[in-house]
Amino acid sequence: MSLSDINFVGLYNYWVVIFLMMVGFYTVIAYDNLVKKIVGLNIFQTSVFMLYISMGKVSGGTAPIVVEGGADVLYSNPLPHVLILTAIVVGVATTSLGLALIIRIKEAYGTINEDEIVGMDKNDEIERDKA
Repeated sequence: MSLSDINFVGLYNYWVVIFLMMVGFYTVIAYDNLVKKIVGLNIFQTSVFMLYISMGKVSGGTAPIVVEGGADVLYSNPLPHVLILTAIVVGVATTSLGLALIIRIKEAYGTINEDEIVGMDKNDEIERDKA
């Protein structure tokens, strides 16, 4: 099996998943802004959702409604779709919690920049050690 035998274009949904994972991961690592980190986590999470939906797709599969004489019918498994719906709900809840925490951090520190927050905490720790 050579590289020319593999149809990379036919697997475009997996390429999109990889691209979104890399963008989300890069956003989480590269930016100090906490809101941008939440957005990066959401992008990464969306790529995982797309991966599971892509893997759960059955070509030619029908809804799993069993009828008499349907032994030769190819059914699609509904479990990945149900799990992703649940994961979307959990993702929305965790995103809203993260944004609420960012609001509280902004009120407490006056900034949402991670480096500035860590610097303020270190300064407070140094001042406590001196006292």
